[in-house]
Amino acid sequence: MRDKKVVLITGAAGGIGRATATKFAEEGFRLVLSDLAEESLKALGIELKTAYGADCLVISGDLEQSSYLQELVNQTMEWGERIDALVNNAAWRTLETLRTMEIETWEKTLRICLTAPVFLTKGVASQMEKQADGGVVVNVSSVMAFRPAGCGPAYIAAKGALESLTAEFAITYGRSGIRVVGVAPGYIDTELSNDYVDPEGENISARLTAELTDFIPLARGGHPREVAEAVFWLCSPQASYISGTTLTIDGGFKPNFSNYSAKKTQFPTEF
Repeated sequence: MRDKKVVLITGAAGGIGRATATKFAEEGFRLVLSDLAEESLKALGIELKTAYGADCLVISGDLEQSSYLQELVNQTMEWGERIDALVNNAAWRTLETLRTMEIETWEKTLRICLTAPVFLTKGVASQMEKQADGGVVVNVSSVMAFRPAGCGPAYIAAKGALESLTAEFAITYGRSGIRVVGVAPGYIDTELSNDYVDPEGENISARLTAELTDFIPLARGGHPREVAEAVFWLCSPQASYISGTTLTIDGGFKPNFSNYSAKKTQFPTEF
């Protein structure tokens, strides 16, 4: 059993986390799945066992609680006897400007999106250091860390800090054979990209998505599977010399200055 690698994935019940869990299951990993949504998490564990014969340990809980972070590490080691990869994917945020944000919302966002991955990394790395072959930590950031929209100050702060700490921890743990890397997805079609509403409560996600996609050179949003493939590759031997950096996965959105409607106005036949 110890010859099979073990991955711990937070926020595994849906979206990018679910796609990542599926990819690692396909590749023969043993999986420790974490999420607050207990029933969805259990269902995923059964699904991966049925489809891929994957060994899964489901540990539902709240990442705001420091005791749960320690429980994740302890139970993973007791069950799997090693940890080869940690994917800090879980996130929580509200859509509002700083004008309306309460300090409780700010603190909850930072505890889930920043403090939890930091101290999970600490706990997991302490176990990886005891292994002869080290391990990999992948932090899931967001393009919003450097392309903010003005309506997620706590989320932006957490993701920006997480990218800085990806570099910091790569330096801290590199001599122990531990690589720390990040991915920064752009618009990905998940639950978090379909909950935008106007002041009257009407869902305007489709309209906002169309406007956002007009900035993306590949003319579409991404799929969770596309992020999962990158996460898995970063954990693989093929990426063995990559550490301390964050890979942007956004269809070319980051470097694009103007949307394609504007480009066509200036150059009607060239875009």
